Amino acid sequence: MIDLTVNGAKVSVAAPDDMPLLWVIRDLLGMTGTKFGCGIGQCGACTVHIDGEAQRACLTPVSEAVGRTITTIEGIGETATGKAVQQAWLDLDVVQCGYCQSGQIMSAAALIKTTPEPTDADIDQGMSGNICRCGTYVRIREAVKEAAKVAATSK
Repeated sequence: MIDLTVNGAKVSVAAPDDMPLLWVIRDLLGMTGTKFGCGIGQCGACTVHIDGEAQRACLTPVSEAVGRTITTIEGIGETATGKAVQQAWLDLDVVQCGYCQSGQIMSAAALIKTTPEPTDADIDQGMSGNICRCGTYVRIREAVKEAAKVAATSK
């Protein structure tokens, strides 16, 4: 059994040490908000936070998450920054098909946490590993800026 902390809850799963965290989250824990995209860490759809840092769950063996705090899209709204990002996504109608958006939101929240007043260049850099096949990049950038403003005032 592997013991994890996911979205503030202690959970135990029967999984091999090398099982990707993505499959533990989706298949064993039933939290399907974190998406499978490419399986090679290039698209960002599987982004989660591990100890507050955005990481690709498809590349992270579950053994690397033991003793660390995992936050998924299901739990990011419990943080002030995550809540601000989710609200900005809604307010600015960022989503088109929506498939990549959980990973986009997770990356945006991590970016704002480390860079509270992101410039366009910061956003381009911080979000560069997240692909949106629908091309909503302009709306994503504006939502990151809006969320950063809201997060700054809620501190």
